[in-house]
Parts: sequence; structure tokens; C-alpha cells
Amino acid sequence: MDKKAYKKELYKLQVELVKLQRHIIAHDLKILIIFEGRDAAGKDGTIKRITEHLSPRETRVVALGKPSDREQASWYFQRYTAHLPAEQEMTLFNRSWYNRAGVERVMGFCTDTEYEAFMGSVLPFEHLLVKSGVQLLKYYLDISKPEQIERLEDRRQNPLKTWKISPIDAVAIEKWDEYSAARNEMLRRTHNPVTPWHVVRADSKKRARINVIRHIMANVDCPEKDEHRAHPDPDIIFEYDEKHLKSGAIAR
Repeated sequence: MDKKAYKKELYKLQVELVKLQRHIIAHDLKILIIFEGRDAAGKDGTIKRITEHLSPRETRVVALGKPSDREQASWYFQRYTAHLPAEQEMTLFNRSWYNRAGVERVMGFCTDTEYEAFMGSVLPFEHLLVKSGVQLLKYYLDISKPEQIERLEDRRQNPLKTWKISPIDAVAIEKWDEYSAARNEMLRRTHNPVTPWHVVRADSKKRARINVIRHIMANVDCPEKDEHRAHPDPDIIFEYDEKHLKSGAIAR
């Protein structure tokens, strides 16, 4: 997608997002969107394009840092519950409780017992949110190993992106296979009909952003939306299925 076509389509989709927000406010909806993915998968950029022209009063972006000692001694989900959307709000999590199934699992920041406790309780927790009126969308932004290497190097070279550099970056490539295994297990065990995972092929940032917005439009009811634009490319974004691991649609 060339830059001119991308900007033209993005503008039209952002207009649709403004319509969508008006609908969310008018009908007291509660929208929760989770973004997961490898380091440098494009979560920040995708979230920025979604929220860029939305009301900051009803749109919240949550990107939690390292848990405090008190948070580590609390119920695992407790630090996240304070940030859940109220009526008329859309909340976007830049990483979420699935940290336990990804970074914490790979880096040894949680025990096997803590990991299994999380895997056994995350779906009941999410289903409780849905029953309480929260509409939950889960996206996993997937990139190839060469693309991750290139983006992490760009972070190191670009002075405007140095704030993104973390100690975790240093071992992201080294632990590629471990992260792949953790991702596969997370998707396999937590994909379900009520709160399914949607995988986004994100080697092209522009296509990923455009199609995530289209997917949100397709899945959040809004009578005013442009139905023509609410159709994501199934080659870019699709519901998780083990067949995609075997076919290579999900990066190995």
C-alpha cells in the first residue's frame, strides 16, 4: 500500500471511528480492545491511529508498567480491573493480562504454578466481563523474524524511538522460538467462541492498521457505519485456527 492510498483510506476510516464513538456514547456501550504481539509488532502505531481523532474523555489507552510490590502480592487481575471501560467508553490495552502467557512465561517472571493458575482463570474472567456488558476484542499482531530484527534495529538507530527500548528487546530475537511456543500455547488454550483471538499479519504496518480498524467497525454494531469499509482483508486479519500455524500464515 503506497503512502498516498494509505493516508486517504485511513482518513475515511478515522471518520468512521468518530461515528462509531458517537454510537458507543449514545447507547452506553462498553468496548474493551486488547492488543498483544511480539516486541516491535506495531501495537503503539495501531492504537495511535485508532485513537488519534477520538474524544479523550471516552477513549482510554492503558499500557501498564512493571507491577509494584503490592500489585505482585494481589490477585493477578486486580491491577487491570481499575482500567476496565465504564458505559460510553472504549478502552485499549497495549499489552494486557496476557503478559503472564507471553513475556512473564518466557522470561521466567512467573512460576509454573502462577502460569497455570492464570491459564485456568483467564477465560472465566473474560466471560464474566462479557456477561457484565463489556464487548471484548482480542488482537495478536504477528510479525516475521526478519521484520522484527529490522524494527528493533530501527529503534536503536532512531532517536525518536529510543523511549521504546527495553531490556526485553535485547533478548527478543535470541528467544524467538520460546516466544513462538508461548504464543502458540496462549492462542490454543485461550481462543474460544465468546472471546476469540484475531491474528493480524503485521509485517506491513499500513495494512495492519487499516484492517484492524475495519475489523473493529465490522464487530461493533453501529447503524451509521459505511458497510463497504467494514470488511477487513481475510489474508491480513483472521480468527485463530491451528491450521494457520501449519500453513505459515502465523509466523514460525
